[in-house]
Amino acid sequence: MLIAIDFGTSNTVITRWNPVTQQPETLSFPGLSIQQNLNPPLIPSLVYVEDATQGKVLVGQQVRDRGLDIKAEQRFFRNFKRGIGANTQGFLPELDGKNITFEQVGEWFLTKVITELAPIEGPLDSLVLTVPVDSFEAYRYWLGKVCQALPVPQVRMLDEPTAAALGYGLSAQENLLVIDFGGGTLDLSLVCLDKKVADAKPVGFLLKWGNKFLAEDSKQKVKTARVLAKAGQNLGGTDIDNWIVDYFAKSQGLPVNSLTTRLAERLKIQLSTQEQASEFFFDNETFESFEMELNRKGLEELLKENGFFDRLHDAMIALLQQARRQGIELDDINAVLLVGGSVQLQAVQTYVNQYFEPEKIRCERPFEAIAQGALQITQGMEIKDYLYHSYGVRYWDRRNQCHSWQPIVKAGQAYPMTQPVELVLGASMENQPSIELILGEFGAETGGTEVYFDGDRLITRNIKCLGSTVKPLNDKEGARNIAQLIPPGFPGSDRIKVQFQVDEQRFLRITVEDLLTNDTLVENQIVAQLS
Repeated sequence: MLIAIDFGTSNTVITRWNPVTQQPETLSFPGLSIQQNLNPPLIPSLVYVEDATQGKVLVGQQVRDRGLDIKAEQRFFRNFKRGIGANTQGFLPELDGKNITFEQVGEWFLTKVITELAPIEGPLDSLVLTVPVDSFEAYRYWLGKVCQALPVPQVRMLDEPTAAALGYGLSAQENLLVIDFGGGTLDLSLVCLDKKVADAKPVGFLLKWGNKFLAEDSKQKVKTARVLAKAGQNLGGTDIDNWIVDYFAKSQGLPVNSLTTRLAERLKIQLSTQEQASEFFFDNETFESFEMELNRKGLEELLKENGFFDRLHDAMIALLQQARRQGIELDDINAVLLVGGSVQLQAVQTYVNQYFEPEKIRCERPFEAIAQGALQITQGMEIKDYLYHSYGVRYWDRRNQCHSWQPIVKAGQAYPMTQPVELVLGASMENQPSIELILGEFGAETGGTEVYFDGDRLITRNIKCLGSTVKPLNDKEGARNIAQLIPPGFPGSDRIKVQFQVDEQRFLRITVEDLLTNDTLVENQIVAQLS
């Protein structure tokens, strides 16, 4: 069975490949999916921890059915995807004597959902997981670790906007701009689908295991999706929910809690289809009542006040600048695909209409395009992608008396790399027994994202900084040491040569050669997994 999972901040979508119809299908799970005749069925990305020591949790619609999403309890988690791999400011709760992390909550959620697949669909042969464009390798590595514990022979990962382009089925188009605005991230991606093989039939039989799927007939043409430009912001629908709550807290004195956040989300959803929206809640036990009213103009003012359109504009300009470097102008974009629940907001669609003609804009599959498109890489679709982040090494800047970073593999590099990058190092002291090297992954050069707690809410805030944000990959005891020197090293001469390579799964690998003894000390070692 071939399964794809679009694990979202607000909702999760699961699809499978139907071998009979040769088409993707979105799955519905009794108890987990929202049972409101929604098309497609969505699984709310919610977790309620019943017993942390045994990993007993409720997920998805189970949480809402029991009213656990509107109670201010530490056992309830939402928006936890945003905290995975991030340096969170604040304290996570201790439940049943166990410290809880966002990584643990995310693992509980995915494991529970995937476990529910087996009785319904049978054993998994292949799993495809989608990831945001702006995610660091720490998030990708965490996702891989979760799946390694599952009985799934083959696991693949694919950027969410690229999957969305494939999911809309516009293989006859050439340049597709995907605007993916979900609960946690805003991702833009320009994807080129090869016209020459647009009509090739999907390859049904695949050889299992290994780093790639191999077609049954090597002479058959494979569809190709080439990623031309990418831009991302840690900005999502949950931020809009928080802005709405903060507005009513300031203007009407409403409390900031799980209940008002849920009401704000429902208010926002209403404003996607109507000019005016209202929500009312009455507690029969406390006789407490909440009433919230908002119109589209008021929501647009909230978006402006919180810098939403500035950040949307920054992402759009960054992507268009990358496209121009590829020789692609605005008029060369054949279609614009809107993906994610937040793209249904009128303010977002109005902004996009400033750039593109209405006939180019598609918004009929905002929820399931990503998960269904992800299945295409298991059906003979080859993805040619590039690195969104740069990699570098840390060094001591003697002039400024501080550590700094030197890029070695820059953003925009296609992967897998055909030629490694070399770095030659020497010893810095007498009788040096080993050489340490700290490697890092660079974030956006314009600023970073701070993740912190405001009461029981997880908040992300865009922060300005002069340089790149860097996330170390191997800055841990035992991981920094890349070479043992036998005999010991001495200053004044080059001692080791380090080759850096990025493989087809985006992992940074190193090979270390001792120039004195000609011995290979480390061969093709994955550095990203050391973090």
